[in-house]
Amino acid sequence: MSEDANVQFSEREALLYHSEGRPGKIEIVASKPMATQRDLALAYSPGVAVPVRAIAEDPAAAYDYTAKGNLVAVISNGTAILGLGNLGALASKPVMEGKAVLFKRFADVDSIDIEVNTEHVERFIDCVSLLEPSFGGINLEDIKSPECFVIEQTLRERMKIPVFHDDQHGTAIIAAAGMINALYLTGRDISTAKVVVLGAGAAAIACAELIKAMGLPHDNLLMLDQKGVIYQGRTESMNQWKSAHAVKTNRRTLADALKDADVFLGLASANSLPAELLKTMAPKPIIFAMSNPDPEISPPEAKAARPDAIIATGRSDYPNQVNNVLGFPFIFRGALDVRATTINDAMKIAAAKALAELARQQVPEEVAVAYGVHHSFGPDYIIPAPFDPRLMEIVPVAVAQAAMDSGVATKPITDMAAYRQTLKARLNPTTSVLSLAYEGARANPKRVIFAEAEEEVVLRAAIAFKEGGYGTPVLVGRESVHERLTGLGADPAEFELHNSVNSPLVPKMVEFLYQRLQRRGYLRRDCERMVNRDRNIFGALLLQLGEADAMLTGVTRTYAESLRQVRRVIDPAPGRTPFGVHVMVGQSHTVFIADTTVNERPTAEELADIAEGAAQVARRMGHEPRVAFLSYSTFGNPAGRWLENLRGAVKVLDARENVGFEYEGEMAPDVALNPKQLAKYPFARLSGPANVLIMPGLQSANISAKLLRELGGDATIGPMLLGMEKPVQIAPMTATASELVTLAVLAAGGIAR
Repeated sequence: MSEDANVQFSEREALLYHSEGRPGKIEIVASKPMATQRDLALAYSPGVAVPVRAIAEDPAAAYDYTAKGNLVAVISNGTAILGLGNLGALASKPVMEGKAVLFKRFADVDSIDIEVNTEHVERFIDCVSLLEPSFGGINLEDIKSPECFVIEQTLRERMKIPVFHDDQHGTAIIAAAGMINALYLTGRDISTAKVVVLGAGAAAIACAELIKAMGLPHDNLLMLDQKGVIYQGRTESMNQWKSAHAVKTNRRTLADALKDADVFLGLASANSLPAELLKTMAPKPIIFAMSNPDPEISPPEAKAARPDAIIATGRSDYPNQVNNVLGFPFIFRGALDVRATTINDAMKIAAAKALAELARQQVPEEVAVAYGVHHSFGPDYIIPAPFDPRLMEIVPVAVAQAAMDSGVATKPITDMAAYRQTLKARLNPTTSVLSLAYEGARANPKRVIFAEAEEEVVLRAAIAFKEGGYGTPVLVGRESVHERLTGLGADPAEFELHNSVNSPLVPKMVEFLYQRLQRRGYLRRDCERMVNRDRNIFGALLLQLGEADAMLTGVTRTYAESLRQVRRVIDPAPGRTPFGVHVMVGQSHTVFIADTTVNERPTAEELADIAEGAAQVARRMGHEPRVAFLSYSTFGNPAGRWLENLRGAVKVLDARENVGFEYEGEMAPDVALNPKQLAKYPFARLSGPANVLIMPGLQSANISAKLLRELGGDATIGPMLLGMEKPVQIAPMTATASELVTLAVLAAGGIAR
């Protein structure tokens, strides 16, 4: 029942993440131009009066003229924050901001956090219900039980917009999806299954209610709390929500309940399910141990006791993670898009069934590559991977259709195929691919050299890389690195440090380097000096000698100098032209710019090679490449002397077989990127705006990338170095620890190759 992976990190890193730059995780960005007096007049006074009158006449017009239709409030009073308990409304703000970020990241739902400073149920309800004009939906979060039941039910009755307590229903929906598939794989029917639910809090009761709504008979579910089985006639520690699941039974303990049971749903506490009790369950038992971070029983223990079991947990480091992020962003997406007045059982069931069906489909290649294994439907894959790119187009469609069928949609969708296409277009595939790359690194960890380990930013990146489970950092530096690690809260004994002063590899390195450079004017003593004094040379030699899988450097020297040192040790890949690419990532677009770092004035042949390499990177990051060779001139207008290489590159690609992507040039940037401008040239071979921009030379490429980085609103990845025989990445000198980790993951995972 987790929304986040079981990734390890230090407290200091977490605090830095939240405090560096702009504090917090969200900001407000204007969606309309605000550059001129006319813009301001339209945005505020007097222009704003026009939509005000329109909304006063027709309240539904608020969805047309304001952000209401795509705006969800994430609201808490902080009485049940994650696993931390009642720490108050203000302390819950980082969690609520995080939830808002997940809404945007996964489903392009705008969200804002609201922390309400009261534990009084009626005051909380009054506060939230009065916010209805502002929002298209309400996501309740981290509110303790049983108050959360009263709050949600009352708000659903009072408000005409969706109200959804994710701690209850998000967990229930994902668990139900997994249960559908587990029942299918074990040949069971929900109408005859026997289910035991350990726990009687918000999530447990929501799970019980949902699977009963899906067809589980009331008497086939036994719920237990700390006092044991909830049975008819019990009076101790009872309330109306528990009483709704009381059954007539003589069973009183967990051992009694589990005898011959088909399904165990754990939503209680760590290590609360003894392994020996599993042996009394029915054949092929279904065990969902969802307490997080430590489940009721660990999967290895459960498997040892019952090798025939299907097991799910809330953890990402075991198969079948019950992860709420599979649900709430996409459920709200579908509900908002049909302007649903509520999120009802039909919509929840539709979401669960859609998730279950998705898990049965063939897993996309990008998901398989990222996770390091080729998942297929079966006992270890009954729930889709959280970063499956199909979630966005499948779950909202199912939810929207259920809202329409159940009569709660006020704006039905008439063309579902077109709606599916709009959903696909809402998100940038690069963001999913990067997430998948991180997951892939954790599934297939590599050894990455951090060549400048004496720098704090590099050490922080190395610590994050290790604690995130992405691989083993191989540090290059002096003994003082140990002290710095201690100062950053890390244990030096857990890190591998290479120092040329005492490395037994130095003689082999010197010999290797001398054999490479002796006919380029270098003496053996020159090679000895470089190996002993230069961290980039030393690190690159570690890579060449097989001591690691990839290398990262760059923060202490210019890119050009770092590249010169690396190339003394590592050659370009056979038949490849090394080049650099900056990736500019916006919410709904990604643009690849090359070559931004290596080739000052590339030939036509080199430009063609760069285009092919950049197109391959774009495809690996989820985009169908459309390549434009950029110039100040568009198809010869105006004429000039620097056009032949660009025209030649197009001819080179024309002559190559199986290029496999669209390309065109020479053309100015506005023609390449603006569909209206491109339409003026009907003979152009691009089917849409270019997303891979090949620059005529290093000067224009580097200037453009850095200008966009400093002035633009897009995030920037890179520059990534491609075309070398070994995975090496050279970071900008200004790189943050987070940016260094991303480059290390991309290098180790094969996207940047």
